[in-house]
Amino acid sequence: MSHTITPGTTMTTQDVADLIDHALLKPELTPEEVEQACRELAADEIWSVCVRPSDVRLALAAVDGHRTRVCTVIGFPHGTTSTAGKVAEARQALADGATELDMVLNIGRLRGGDLDAVRQDIAAVVEVGHATDVLVKVIIETALLDEEQKQAACRASAEAGADFVKTSTGFAGGGATLPDVRLMRASVPDGVQVKASGGVRDIDTLLAMVAEGVTRIGTSSTQALLAGAREREQAGTLVVPEPGSDVAGADGQGY
Repeated sequence: MSHTITPGTTMTTQDVADLIDHALLKPELTPEEVEQACRELAADEIWSVCVRPSDVRLALAAVDGHRTRVCTVIGFPHGTTSTAGKVAEARQALADGATELDMVLNIGRLRGGDLDAVRQDIAAVVEVGHATDVLVKVIIETALLDEEQKQAACRASAEAGADFVKTSTGFAGGGATLPDVRLMRASVPDGVQVKASGGVRDIDTLLAMVAEGVTRIGTSSTQALLAGAREREQAGTLVVPEPGSDVAGADGQGY
């Protein structure tokens, strides 16, 4: 699913599945654990599994025969890889079959005020991705930024041609919050989408994020989200609320 869902919309469980990039990014995961998780998640027909670059081929084989895509991360998790390194990583990921790229911008350069360097870094990866019609999402790591820096990161991402801005890696002590996604949505043009990652663990939080214009969810709580969606769909209450419906679950902590 790639377009904003308006408040009042009644969703289906498949609509929720179409929002989910399931994160399989912990460094300790074994190939067998990644493969098993990908198979199980593909059976739920979620949008994508987001795996480490070395797992792209393995994940592709595991989701074969299903609609679930394979996303990977670039310059993860700190964003400090050189631009040339990020470009090489992106090219390898595409050669391995990745269909979406989530790159971490250079957080230190952003905080240091070198927006030209940040923009050029993003643009280089976007160029690689777009050459093969692959979406590029830019992780701005909101937990490490003040409001002005978040806005600057969103503007730089949009100017560099990114398809999405994304809240978090899940490795910096924080994740998505409703105020942050509101700010991000307001800081990019309509053609740039917003991905909320970290802290979205229940269906009420997901729906609240969607109400604020989020069109993709990064999570490791897929089963809980889908179970909540099924229960709400059966009850006829899987409905997008009005914006500003803060919920207790939106704590933004981790995946």
